[in-house]
Amino acid sequence: MTLLACNQADVLYSPTKSVTFTLTGDFSISQEPMTRALEADGKAMTDVWVLDYVNGVLQQHLHQSSDDADFGTVNLPLTFGTHHLYFVTSRGRDAVINTTDATLTFGGVSDTFWKDHTITVTSSTATSSTVTLDRIATRLRVTVTDAIPEGAATLNVTPRTWYYGFNYTTGEPCAAATSQPIYVTLPSSVIGTTGVVANFFGFSASAQFTTDVAIDSKTSNGTVLGTATVTSVPFTRNTTTSVIGTLYAPVHTHSITINANWEDPIDMTW
Repeated sequence: MTLLACNQADVLYSPTKSVTFTLTGDFSISQEPMTRALEADGKAMTDVWVLDYVNGVLQQHLHQSSDDADFGTVNLPLTFGTHHLYFVTSRGRDAVINTTDATLTFGGVSDTFWKDHTITVTSSTATSSTVTLDRIATRLRVTVTDAIPEGAATLNVTPRTWYYGFNYTTGEPCAAATSQPIYVTLPSSVIGTTGVVANFFGFSASAQFTTDVAIDSKTSNGTVLGTATVTSVPFTRNTTTSVIGTLYAPVHTHSITINANWEDPIDMTW
């Protein structure tokens, strides 16, 4: 009989199961050759993030971009036990994820969807699942009713308070900015056009918040062509707030009236 000894500590084995998640929500999935797109309002999401937490500790972090062949379908090896999976998809620009603070912020906010999904993994857990994400973005829609003048290059909004990120474990907004301008470029095709519409995205909690919004338009060299201010504008997630009005010139209303009152009569006899 031969006895073999080992001076290493026992290695604990944690069983895992591979689960594939398909993302759905207030967007559609379109199939094209070699790519798969998540779309909302006809515009494709550009990124997907998944963060896996067990007992409040980050286990793994996955990021997909829209040029990945499996974009929108996430395969995760999950250890047995209960997991909080935080799913995010967005088409925002210049994203920065901070796993210390559990935040995701953007240089340019756009449409964004999020979900806190809890799953308990056992030997009998299904190997595929569908997760429905909810929109956490809010949208300011500005409609300019007067004609865009020659030389107008940008349409700008400056909210007194605007949120550029959110906590990915709670969905609550963060990264508040004060009086920071946001702009869209006006193409030459809209010069002389009335009813021009521009959309600006931010983040909001499910509870409504209000803020003042300054609106202006400038030439390429920064000359201001028109300004307006809207006070106490309400915002909430998954809601579009529309503001409509003239920007480049005040409205002058000219009317014609008549004085129909007779003066005292002049009485004569013959």
